[in-house]
Amino acid sequence: QVQLVETGGGLVQPGGSLRLSCAASGSIFSISAMGWYRQAPGRQRELVGSITSGGRTNDVDSVKGRFTISRDNAKNTVYLQMNSLKPEDTAVYYCNTYPYMKYPWGQGTQVTVSS
Repeated sequence: QVQLVETGGGLVQPGGSLRLSCAASGSIFSISAMGWYRQAPGRQRELVGSITSGGRTNDVDSVKGRFTISRDNAKNTVYLQMNSLKPEDTAVYYCNTYPYMKYPWGQGTQVTVSS
């Protein structure tokens, strides 16, 4: 069964940057579109952005110009580069397939943006 492991979160000041990684087991990763999702306290999990197997990306409006998704199929890993972070970006970040979340959710990685 495919497992997803997200890492790279932490505490950062507003305006700072973080790079998240999501490592997936299983060879099916290279042919799957992947998404980054986040869940803030008291809110539903939401899509942050997605990347196709060929590398085409799409981001939600709230992160456009600040977040960049990339992937390395050889490493079964997808990345989320987050710049110009805002307090409202505080959430637990997850990855999964897109648009349908096929795999069990990983533990996520906590991102806290605070001064």
